Amino acid sequence: METVELLADLGRETGSPSARRLRKDGLVPAVIYGKGEEPISVTVKYPELRAALSGDAGLNALINLKMGSKTQLSLVKDLQRHPVRQDVIHVDFVRIDSNSEVLVDVPLILTGEAKKVTQASGMVDQVMYYLSVRAKVDDIPTDVSADVSDLEVGTSLQVGDLELPPGVSVAGDPDATFAVGLITRSTKEYLRRLKAEEEGELEEGEEPTEGDAEPSDDSGDDEGPEE
Repeated sequence: METVELLADLGRETGSPSARRLRKDGLVPAVIYGKGEEPISVTVKYPELRAALSGDAGLNALINLKMGSKTQLSLVKDLQRHPVRQDVIHVDFVRIDSNSEVLVDVPLILTGEAKKVTQASGMVDQVMYYLSVRAKVDDIPTDVSADVSDLEVGTSLQVGDLELPPGVSVAGDPDATFAVGLITRSTKEYLRRLKAEEEGELEEGEEPTEGDAEPSDDSGDDEGPEE
């Protein structure tokens, strides 16, 4: 993975008043720690930080943090934003070694078309959008893709089913579900009609009469999203 350079100024004062002054000047308070070394308080320029994290790797960008005469390979461990304005108010960098594995969260992208779910008027519910993986820095993927083509209504896909790039392993529970083929009210009607056709109650393509309609369920049970 390509690295980006980011200049960090040393020797900043700590504390809330100092941090507010820095933010007014377009600077972001930050700290770098890890590898058994003492944490160091630094500041970075917000435009340069935003540019460093705007590539395909996003928050997983490999950053050569330049601090005076020293340069340290690092990753963003935590990025704090203002709860209302969403401005970046603090950044944690973690020191990393290019020869060691690191733990990162990468985007999980669903690909393919779940035709059996679509035909049954169901929906694919993605319940996990980021995947925790371990990899050496050169093997960190931009994202992980998952093909949902074989997904059916009432079935699910687990993390252990994913095909990961070489050098990448799952850091979380391999039995965790990341996508589900959901049943909706339209799905139930489709399955009812299919069963009726198989039993000869309806000719294929025939619309059910009002008396054949499925009674509404006002019990309040959670039956999943409606279309």
